Amino acid sequence: MSMRTVEMTESLYAYYSQVSYREPEILQKLRKETASMPFANMQISPEQGQFMALLIELMGLKKIIEIGTFTGYSALRMALAMPEDGKLIACDVNPEWTAMGQRYWAEAGVAHKISLRLAPALETLDTLVAEGQDGTFDFVFIDADKTNVDRYYERALQLLRVGGLIAIDNVLWGGSVADPENTEPDTVALRNIGTKVQGDERVTHSMVPIGDGLTLARKR
Repeated sequence: MSMRTVEMTESLYAYYSQVSYREPEILQKLRKETASMPFANMQISPEQGQFMALLIELMGLKKIIEIGTFTGYSALRMALAMPEDGKLIACDVNPEWTAMGQRYWAEAGVAHKISLRLAPALETLDTLVAEGQDGTFDFVFIDADKTNVDRYYERALQLLRVGGLIAIDNVLWGGSVADPENTEPDTVALRNIGTKVQGDERVTHSMVPIGDGLTLARKR
């Protein structure tokens, strides 16, 4: 028993990784290729990907939006967990990074589940609203530029069905959110969204200390 989340020391994390991961080979390959790139730390951790895949299976999620795709690891992880008729809209602006993801999506046999939209995510989200898709999505994963996180959150609530789930990544921001002296725009935006979601009666929420912190918010 513990009154608080246990500290993840290096040795404990090594044990956790050893007994926790069940990562398909295709995901391992993509993660290792991404690790050789600049900005590799933008990729989610394998334990977070596995946790999100479990949520998708538990809730039977079939219609998903991903805001921020990078090299496609999280999209691949989610697509593998979705049913055969599942659809994931992946929003990003970088054709080079997402091209890597597209290679792996095809190799894994899930490319037909993923629709890549190369445009600013807010434009894609507003297009979905204009198409009348409000209230039709099951899950929105937010992992893009942090200064727009509040806008992404509001669009996500609009597009989600009742009972749908939002996941916001990087909410612990390497610990920076707990430093009141840190007034960097990204840090402030993440600190503000943490406060906002906590007090938002439109959702039921929980912040999970996995990866760099993941806030889950279920639309009421």
